[in-house]
Amino acid sequence: MASYARRFMSAIHHPEHGWKTTHFWGPVANWGLVVAAVYDGTKKGPEVISVPLTANLCLYSGLFMRFAWMVQPRNYLLFACHAFNECAQLYQLKRGLTYQIEKQQQQEAAAQGETATEPKTILSEVVNPKTVGFASIFGGSIVLRHQIQRAILSIPFLPEQARFLLVHPAGPFTIHFWAPTWKWMLSITNLMDYDKPVANISYAQQTALCLTGFIWSRYAMVINPVNWNLMIVNMSLALTGSYHLSRKIYIDYVEKKEVPIEK
Repeated sequence: MASYARRFMSAIHHPEHGWKTTHFWGPVANWGLVVAAVYDGTKKGPEVISVPLTANLCLYSGLFMRFAWMVQPRNYLLFACHAFNECAQLYQLKRGLTYQIEKQQQQEAAAQGETATEPKTILSEVVNPKTVGFASIFGGSIVLRHQIQRAILSIPFLPEQARFLLVHPAGPFTIHFWAPTWKWMLSITNLMDYDKPVANISYAQQTALCLTGFIWSRYAMVINPVNWNLMIVNMSLALTGSYHLSRKIYIDYVEKKEVPIEK
């Protein structure tokens, strides 16, 4: 038992990835997303859930589990964070989809002057030709990525700049490219919600996105390989999260108005 305690303390105080480094605080900031999901899942109604953002968070955590395993130094804290977040976000996604489906059915029934029917299943709504096609292309690209890379590199007239990009340690055939690239979807989705009713904005989620954005902007510069794409996307995420937080704080504490939740 004492040896485990010594190893734990040694890891906590390690000069390269201990508590005084960004390798520690980057993953810790990501735990904010987990706490936000758990808090919203237990304390908030499903009307505050942004289905597009939550769906993106699910895929985002899946990619970053792989990223945490491949990055140097390997980050077990980050891996555990995203494994937990995957479960939490999938639960939130189920709640959000169920609420949206039931709401849509009630509106359709009211428009037709009928009684609302039994809610459709989430599976019947999600599994459609578009999602199946996307999943097939995405999964096939991952499985065949090395063959695709070799085929492109064999093109004789390929520019040297393109060849350099394709074989780069953080190039488009590595997780170091796709994890931060998918994180752009979080920032874009957050930006597309620019006029979302303020009462439906989650303090917990947006605070977590802000902290993640600011801290990971630094983390991207101290990992191997250095990841400029990851740095820029986190700066963007910090800005979009700050925008939503400032809107909500202004309404809740400056104007002191009550904004009804959209139903």
